[in-house]
Amino acid sequence: MAMTYEAIVEAARDKFLPLDVSSVSGVRAFQINIEGRSTNGIFYIEIKDGKVHVEPYEYYDRNAIIHVNPTNFIKLINGKLDPVNAFTTGKISVEGDTNAALELIKYLK
Repeated sequence: MAMTYEAIVEAARDKFLPLDVSSVSGVRAFQINIEGRSTNGIFYIEIKDGKVHVEPYEYYDRNAIIHVNPTNFIKLINGKLDPVNAFTTGKISVEGDTNAALELIKYLK
């Protein structure tokens, strides 16, 4: 069963909000474009002042856009899909600062 866009944003919040990002200086912002057959949507993950924010909006002043389908995004945040492998095999694509995007994803390990 396909997950709804709202469920995907909630899953991202559950995963990212508790993370310790106190070592990240400045602001890092990533727009996630969920692109599936039945589920599409955009949300962002922002790391700012040692906190993570996940909101269902576009983010214009971002480091990168990550394009991913709903299934692979959920696998990614649940540790069932290796981020670097997903990137190299085209399961996720990054527009913008690839290194910053991989830095974000490494928090998922």
